Amino acid sequence: MTAMHWGLNHPQSRAVGGDAMTPILTLLICLGLSLGPRTHVQAGTLPKPTLWAEPGSMISEGSPVTLRCQGSLQVQEYRLYREKKPASWVRRIQQELVKKGYFAIASITWEHAGRYRCQYYSHSWWSEPSDPLELVVTGAYSKPTLSALLSPVVASGWNVTLQCGSRVAFDNYILCKEGEDEHPQCLNSHFHPRGWSWAVFSVVPVSPSHRWSYRCYGYDSRSPYVWSLPSDLLELLVPGVSKKPSLSVQPGPVVAPGESLTLQCGSDAGYDRFSLYKEGACDFLQRPGWQPQAGLSQANFLLGPVSRSHGGQYRYYSAHNLSSQWSAPSDPLDILIAGQIPDRPFLSVQPGPTVASGENVTLLCQSTGEFHAFLLTQAGAADAPSASKINVQISKYQAEFPMSPVTSAHAGTYRCYGSRSSNPHLLTHPSEPLELVVSGPEDQPLTPTGSDPQSGLGRHLGVVTGVLVAFVLLLFLLLLLFLVLRHRRQGKRWTSAQRKADFQHPAGAVEPEPRDRGLQRRSSPAADTQEENLYAAVKDTQPEDGVELDSRAATSEAPQDVTYAQLQSLTLRREATEPPPPQKREPSAEPSVYATLAIH
Repeated sequence: MTAMHWGLNHPQSRAVGGDAMTPILTLLICLGLSLGPRTHVQAGTLPKPTLWAEPGSMISEGSPVTLRCQGSLQVQEYRLYREKKPASWVRRIQQELVKKGYFAIASITWEHAGRYRCQYYSHSWWSEPSDPLELVVTGAYSKPTLSALLSPVVASGWNVTLQCGSRVAFDNYILCKEGEDEHPQCLNSHFHPRGWSWAVFSVVPVSPSHRWSYRCYGYDSRSPYVWSLPSDLLELLVPGVSKKPSLSVQPGPVVAPGESLTLQCGSDAGYDRFSLYKEGACDFLQRPGWQPQAGLSQANFLLGPVSRSHGGQYRYYSAHNLSSQWSAPSDPLDILIAGQIPDRPFLSVQPGPTVASGENVTLLCQSTGEFHAFLLTQAGAADAPSASKINVQISKYQAEFPMSPVTSAHAGTYRCYGSRSSNPHLLTHPSEPLELVVSGPEDQPLTPTGSDPQSGLGRHLGVVTGVLVAFVLLLFLLLLLFLVLRHRRQGKRWTSAQRKADFQHPAGAVEPEPRDRGLQRRSSPAADTQEENLYAAVKDTQPEDGVELDSRAATSEAPQDVTYAQLQSLTLRREATEPPPPQKREPSAEPSVYATLAIH
């Protein structure tokens, strides 16, 4: 297809024969001698075409790709060829597409990889070759690993060292910057005796005004255009000076293996994305932010089930989607994994577990094992654990945690842990919980005499004594109330019996005087009292100075409405003024007269 255009022979020259052949041949030779230099110059005057690949020159295996060649407007034909090795697939392209400069590959394989050029044919001349196009096919090998040797978080103006390595013995490695068309770096590999290979790349000083994202590939030098799968994307984070986000953890920074925790990052600067970085890690996690309300944004990172590898120091960074600049880092947060050291310290408190607000308290964490630091935690507290240096005593390690003065916020349940400097984020098992009770001034118990107010025993004795005193006073009050109620009940019963005796006879009834008053008094004291009262209220029926008193007159002159109190007073005055009774005599034949009074 292509060789037919390279010769200068024309098909019409075959029609000339015989004798005319000699002068024509002589003429052609002369013309060839004179036109040879001109032909070379004219071929060089056609500008070289442009060759490119859609969607790109680095294509993963199995994907479609189209090579495009474009020359001047009056192109009759295009030609595509591969350097060093013929491209047999080009001959299978339809001629209609070839004339338009389209060379399509439906599913690329490693056989399509190589270095290509193209030319175009116009006005009986071929153009100069285009610039080379390197068609790379990726995915022939497993992906390597790309990491930053020190940290992916780099201060502005610093150089960065990246390492690309694989268990495959690649001869060369390629480092490509994501999103830019700059030429990738290519380095020869270093080999490990066990068959590993790696290459170390140096990145120019970074700045927060650009994004620094990289991938790397490995390949065999015998097939330089057949690469491995790309490594995971490595983004270098260059902190800026914008407002730092806040970092918190739920339920707390101390967690046991197998449990889960949530790291929460928030900001009021309206950031769109957040990154969580663990100190010493080779990469960091990224999450898009969401806005719980206007002006606020946050992101949550779930860690769990946690293991000892999750222990460490964490920071947050945040940025806007349309900007390459990251914020200043958040304050650090330590995640501590408990139960990684087979020991359990002992926690005590001085002066005691129950203290008054304003007093000084010291929590003491002790252990017989060798530790470099002790940590104290309060259940439900959002603050980071308190740490204290170790004081070594005789075969004992201990640390003091003073609290002065204590308030109600210090009340709660405390535990302590031990750690070593080799890995300070791995802790012992927790101590037994210690409950600290902080009481206000009005809640302090009475301190018993003779007990030390600063000792726990004296305080407990004071509480017991106060309870006993209160119990005795309560019993005394109940006994006094019982006596008062009983006395009142007896008084009411006596008054009720007396009134019942007073109203034993109905009003207006006349009862004959008994013959033997003394015998009646002895037989019934209540009846004696009633008879004496009635007898004192009746006027003497014996006539004075020989005059007889009519019973009806006496009855009419007597008061008709006499109260019980007036009758009793009248009886007492009569007994006081009345002369001694006369000697007992025989009863006369004259009847005695009784008057009946209405008692109100």
